[in-house]
Amino acid sequence: MSSDPTTEILRAEHTAQAIQARLSSANRHSYLRDFVYGGIDGGVTTFAIVSGVAGAGLSSGVVIILGLANLVGDGFSMAASNYLGSRADLQLLQKARRAEEQHIEKYPDGEREEIRQLLAAKGFSGELLDEAVRTITANKKLWVDTMLQEELGLSLDRPNPVRAAVVTFLAFVAIGFLPLIAFLADYILSPGQLRPFLTSTILTAVAFFAVGAAKSRFVDECWYRSGLETLFVGGIAAVLAFAVGMLLRDIVV
Repeated sequence: MSSDPTTEILRAEHTAQAIQARLSSANRHSYLRDFVYGGIDGGVTTFAIVSGVAGAGLSSGVVIILGLANLVGDGFSMAASNYLGSRADLQLLQKARRAEEQHIEKYPDGEREEIRQLLAAKGFSGELLDEAVRTITANKKLWVDTMLQEELGLSLDRPNPVRAAVVTFLAFVAIGFLPLIAFLADYILSPGQLRPFLTSTILTAVAFFAVGAAKSRFVDECWYRSGLETLFVGGIAAVLAFAVGMLLRDIVV
């Protein structure tokens, strides 16, 4: 009699070695948010340049110049903002850690009572509560980590600011470059003969869907639903950008 496939998968995932590997990898920050954020913004802002310039009837060369300038300038701006924001969050955590360490050094009994009450609120009582308090407060790092998470509600999983910035910039440039490919082809191969804006629109839509589908690999979501969701959200932003470009066309011409 064959066993349930789900049970077999769970059994394989809960061996001592699998659990150890999973818990070890859980401490590594995921930069998925930085990738999705940078990729979508790169596609939207570059397509906004494409929409505005193409709507004004200007040449592919102008689109390329402004688009590449946007990739470098806005991409760096986003990366720098993400770096500063991530660094500020990390500094906030470090400040809170130093404060808790000082509290433990100056008034350990009071901090120990805080641990007791935090654990009691989770259902610990009697000898089990006493043993849990002794175990946690015997290790200063564990003691401080527990206070940060349970008392202050701070997450210990903080990104490396430099890595977050690099991922954001690379995603911005990679996805943001796609709307420009058609105009590069038009400029190099057949100036004025191709329909670069239509091709750019299609490539941008594909990029949005691909970013959403890639996201589904890291979250519990169907790949095409995740792709369509990202396409829908990015599409709204793209439509708004196109509308603005059309409205400003008469000002440029």
